[in-house]
Amino acid sequence: MAEVRIPVEAIKGRGSATRLAHRFEKDERLDYDDGWGTLEQQESGATRTEVIWEDCRSVISSNDSPDIFFDRSINPYRGCEHGCIYCYARPTHSYLNLSPGLDFETKIIAKRNIAAVLRSELSKKSYQPRGLAIGTATDCYQPVERELRLTRSVIELLQESRHAFSMVTKSSGVERDLDLLAPMARQKLVAVYVTLTTLDAELTRKLEPRAAAPHRRLRTIRTLAEHGIPVGVSLAPQIPFLTEDMEQVMEAAWEAGARSAFYHVLRLPWEVSPLFREWLQLHYPQRADRVMARIHDMRGGKDYDSSFATRMKGAGPWAELIGQRFRKAASRRGFNRTRVELDLQAFRPLGAVGQGTLF
Repeated sequence: MAEVRIPVEAIKGRGSATRLAHRFEKDERLDYDDGWGTLEQQESGATRTEVIWEDCRSVISSNDSPDIFFDRSINPYRGCEHGCIYCYARPTHSYLNLSPGLDFETKIIAKRNIAAVLRSELSKKSYQPRGLAIGTATDCYQPVERELRLTRSVIELLQESRHAFSMVTKSSGVERDLDLLAPMARQKLVAVYVTLTTLDAELTRKLEPRAAAPHRRLRTIRTLAEHGIPVGVSLAPQIPFLTEDMEQVMEAAWEAGARSAFYHVLRLPWEVSPLFREWLQLHYPQRADRVMARIHDMRGGKDYDSSFATRMKGAGPWAELIGQRFRKAASRRGFNRTRVELDLQAFRPLGAVGQGTLF
């Protein structure tokens, strides 16, 4: 039977082209075109976003990876409607018996009791504040946040407890919470990093289909800076022969008000690798072999190497070239000359729900 490729127009607004079977599945089901156009109808009608409520047992996750800058993280959602094809969090949907492909983008797990559980965790006498980041796995300001407001409920508790934190997003939705973020910034309690992978709008629509457009993210950077919020730019991930405008991105981000910057190279763990390969063949078939060859150059001949020493920046001549470009561009403009120091000593424990306070 000949392979049937899902046409681009049938998956408009989504990063993945298929519901790739996850690595724990025993059975794999393939779509089949019976000649009556049912394949296109099925795909176009099956990509609506579905919110699945979850009652979580814990909110704050600890991290001991030596190559990550934060100690703890909070993610209000699992799965992300932005649909970035390169997202390293896609394989986490496998643990839910869901596809890291379209399911990751269309079946969003929302932690509806996140505020109550977080209050409980921040109220423990044993709790000690450390570097905390929001939205490190999936974007905390993805489209469903407009209605669900789970991220805002988290920030409200962090403001109440004067707990310092940073956050990463590629959404203009962060502007909604300026009334919380600006006062916290004046107390050295918050920093925001906006992901801006490329200024190429056409590439962005394919790479990050439901995220804010590049020009809109620049406006968000400017708005945050104008409100006195320390803002940086994330240039992750860098993909050879696709995201080739690093210097222009950094120039635009600086002009908008960003004063710190960092980057990572493309990571392809587990199911992200076949999904990205499929995406390349669908959108950039003429570059697919060259892109993968350069990735192999940075990963010791493999799609991915999970070593802490190299997984973020890669290794070899191509990885070093990207690093040199970043360092020169950062030096030329003045990025990272001063480090944002958040005040972890300002933390004040919360009282449990229903419990009063003496002060």
